[in-house]
Parts: sequence; C-alpha cells; structure tokens
Amino acid sequence: MSQAKESIEVDVPVTTAYNQWTQFESFPEFMEGVERIEQRGDTLTHWVTNVAGIRREFDAEIIEQIPDTKVAWVTVGGQSEQSGLVTFRPIDRSLTEVTLVMDFDPEGLAESVGDKLGFVDRQVKGDLKRFKYFIENRGIETGAWRGTV
Repeated sequence: MSQAKESIEVDVPVTTAYNQWTQFESFPEFMEGVERIEQRGDTLTHWVTNVAGIRREFDAEIIEQIPDTKVAWVTVGGQSEQSGLVTFRPIDRSLTEVTLVMDFDPEGLAESVGDKLGFVDRQVKGDLKRFKYFIENRGIETGAWRGTV
C-alpha cells in the first residue's frame, strides 16, 4: 500500500472549503483524470477516471464525515483499491488548511513504476492547487452537504 499526502492553504473560510468538497459531482472541474462522479446516495459515489490512459470505474463509500472537519472514504468493488481522508483546519476566519491523504494499491507494472516516480504525489498536489484556484475564484461553494457520518 502506498500513500500520498499534501496540504494547501485556501483563502476561503473553513465552511466554504468543506462545503465545496462535499460537492463530488464538481470534482472533474479541478481533479485531473476524473471524468465523472455520480452521487448515488448520502454516502455512496460512483467514479469514472482516466489516468495515463487507464480507465477505471469504481464506487466509493464515505465512512466518516464531520462538517467543517473531515471526510473519509474507501472504495468498494470496481477496479481500484484506495482510501482517503481530507481534513479542514481553520487558520483564521478566511483562511483554511486542506490536507488530503490517499492510500492506494498500485496495480501492475505501469502503476508501480508511476508510484515510485512520484506520479500520484504530483497529481494530488496538482488537484489541491486546482481546488484552491476553483474555490478562491468562485468565492462561494456550489452547494453543501452538512450531514454527519
């Protein structure tokens, strides 16, 4: 099992950053390689990804969610084994630290080599930078789900 971990400061209040992160169907707007996400229930999403020519479909279940604090998930079924955690820490009233940790199991030679070369680390870092740009330029979230899991 491999792990990627990155943090970034976003210039929005913690509630705005958290609320946007709960809008999974907007992820393709800032996550490279994510073609589509369908929200299938409060805790279940269906993902379609295409990373480096490898197309995958899988479901992810939210296993823990605390408003303005964190969202944790694990994949169920499908072609990808991963889990993750994103946390939100207010630095001040209008600045939030977002930290994303992903645990994943590379499949095959190409993914193993990509992992060793830091491909996933760079992708997570890039996704967080694009999230920062996305939410800071909007200034407000596209929606919110404030439930607790």
